[in-house]
Amino acid sequence: MDFPKAVLSLFLSLHSFAAPAQESFRLVEDIEYLPTGSPRQKLDLFLRTKKVASESASLSNKKKLLPLVVWVHGGGWQSGDKKSARRPDRLPCILKTGRYLGASLNYRLSNQSKWPAQIEDCQKAIRWLRNNGSKYGINTSKIAVWGSSAGGHLASMLGVLSDIQNQETGSSEVSNKKNEVQAVINYYGPSSFLRMDDFPSKIIHNSPNSPESKLLGFPITQNQKLADQASPLHHVSTNLPPFIHFHGTHDQLVPYNQSVIFHQKLLAHENSSRLISVQQGGHFMPSDYTEKYVVPFLDFHFYKTGKLPETQKVKIRR
Repeated sequence: MDFPKAVLSLFLSLHSFAAPAQESFRLVEDIEYLPTGSPRQKLDLFLRTKKVASESASLSNKKKLLPLVVWVHGGGWQSGDKKSARRPDRLPCILKTGRYLGASLNYRLSNQSKWPAQIEDCQKAIRWLRNNGSKYGINTSKIAVWGSSAGGHLASMLGVLSDIQNQETGSSEVSNKKNEVQAVINYYGPSSFLRMDDFPSKIIHNSPNSPESKLLGFPITQNQKLADQASPLHHVSTNLPPFIHFHGTHDQLVPYNQSVIFHQKLLAHENSSRLISVQQGGHFMPSDYTEKYVVPFLDFHFYKTGKLPETQKVKIRR
């Protein structure tokens, strides 16, 4: 059976976007991070307005550079677009603090290229941002990645693949420090493909037409080694960047346990990890969580201010 149309429709609705209010930033669209001409290998930059930049002109060059938050879109690796970052509760909410810049990237979808094309694109986008970011006012040593669903998976992969060989993902390239990120915000992303069917879901993840099987190009159970290589859980080591996970306990697309086991393994390897469990929550996050949890997480790690959100169970306001 094909990936249910109702489920795909839900993916699309949850990753829809609205035109952003641009008082606090200017948008630079469709920058190629690879010179292929493909719209799937372009990114958008969310930068300070000229007014904000001029107000900070008296600061030293070092202080003018701001940390960067990179949005990675969801959509089951088969749909979605970088424009989803423009939702008011995503990068615009981060940018209005005046303490960060933003980027949002596209990557090749599973109907175009199979794994590991998606993580290779994300890594090359991060490399482009590191090589070119300073001229846009970016502090290239302070990059956070943030994604939802499939984007949460890719953001998590960027975190766990820091400073190890890309060939672990099936790529022939070798990673280096330019692929590193300094913080990861994971909104309900898969962490272990072969354990997704251990818990109830609207999707049979082991089936040939699941999003995960379409990503690999065959049922995930047919090549367990590659399925594990595509799963962040199986790359956890020590000295990883700090993570914060958000997951609804009643998520019917990506089981809640995916974030639980990932969080636990990160802690077992002495990494910094926080888990926000949304009681009765589904495959989404309330819009006020950006200001309530994401911004404090970033401020704590990049500015050493405020309080780091604790692992906790929270209720959705009805």
